[in-house]
Amino acid sequence: MMQSQSRAIYPGSFDPITNGHLDILDRSLTLFSEVTLVVAGTGLKNSLLSPDERVDLIREVTRTRKGVKVERWSGLIMDYARDHSISAVIRGLRAASDFEYEFMMASMNKQLNPEVETLFMMTAQNLYFVSSTMIKEIFHYGGDISPYVPPVVLSRLKEKMEQKNNEA
Repeated sequence: MMQSQSRAIYPGSFDPITNGHLDILDRSLTLFSEVTLVVAGTGLKNSLLSPDERVDLIREVTRTRKGVKVERWSGLIMDYARDHSISAVIRGLRAASDFEYEFMMASMNKQLNPEVETLFMMTAQNLYFVSSTMIKEIFHYGGDISPYVPPVVLSRLKEKMEQKNNEA
């Protein structure tokens, strides 16, 4: 497949970044010459990592991938797209239950910025059940998350937990 010279953004909380996120990113890089992971500064979720920690970790995980940028953004994604001349937003879908929310968000985004297309990509079959929320919960209770996150993510989470335990 011939790669376009266009750029896309892949927004999310990435708290933490998972192998499912990386699957979507890698496949997006076959379609776009540049993909920017935009770490949303959302206060709506119970965060494990600060936005700055997430940006640093994602940069570390993706440093060998060509055409990847990582930025933090706390505004509307469509404003980011407009400000950076982005033509596409990548959204990953795990299961049918994701579709309704993502469809409504894509529809609203189209109203906010008609110049930007939303592309939905299905997560690989072996990762469709993985979510950052689930990873955080399994990790919190001492479960093994190593099959679902890059080794550097597991290492960083263990360090963070150690620091937290030492402060207590």
